[in-house]
Amino acid sequence: MSLTVYRKAHFNAAHRLYNPAWDEAKNAAVFGKCNNPHYHGHNYELVVGVTGNVDPETGFVISIEKLKAVIKSEVEDAYDHKNLNLEVTDFANLIPTAENIAICIYNRLRPHIKSDLDLEVTLYETPRNYVTYSG
Repeated sequence: MSLTVYRKAHFNAAHRLYNPAWDEAKNAAVFGKCNNPHYHGHNYELVVGVTGNVDPETGFVISIEKLKAVIKSEVEDAYDHKNLNLEVTDFANLIPTAENIAICIYNRLRPHIKSDLDLEVTLYETPRNYVTYSG
């Protein structure tokens, strides 16, 4: 029997959407207020889904405690209360859009989830703006 287990998490982070290959006018036109040179922040909500068969010995798809610990170490500890552009190496050469943040989170979590389980990352940048990535 296949089903999906979800774990929610939260982190706060600042960022600036800026492409260094463009001039200031083009960055402002494309990214608008998200291009603020003094950065801006979000209260990100993260939902991680792991899908697979229920283990008959444990009754789990994945231990929720293990999933909680991996999310804390790989995402919350790495991103919470950070300036993504300046303090997180994932974005040294990558614009920290919601799309790219979700992909980076997926890439951080994937090695810690058994390969026979599917992984899905949903990242809410605001209550109305969110993205989902599943590899």
